[in-house]
Amino acid sequence: MRICELHNKQVINTCDCKILGCVADVEFNECTGCIQSLIVPGPGKLFCLFGREIEYVIPFSCVRCIGPDAVLVEVNVEKIINKCT
Repeated sequence: MRICELHNKQVINTCDCKILGCVADVEFNECTGCIQSLIVPGPGKLFCLFGREIEYVIPFSCVRCIGPDAVLVEVNVEKIINKCT
């Protein structure tokens, strides 16, 4: 699988069955070339139209399954939130 194939796949948390959003970016280790985390933008501020206050940084170790349409993850949402400034 190519990294571009991860882009725009829905990310679903298996702990609470909620859709976190779509994969927007990935972080990887430059030395090993391994993916470290998936970056998923959080919900918009006002009616999902204006900017974003948070983003989810999901460690790749929390990914349980990558399917043709979605990525299943098992995470505690409070621990993966990154505040955007």
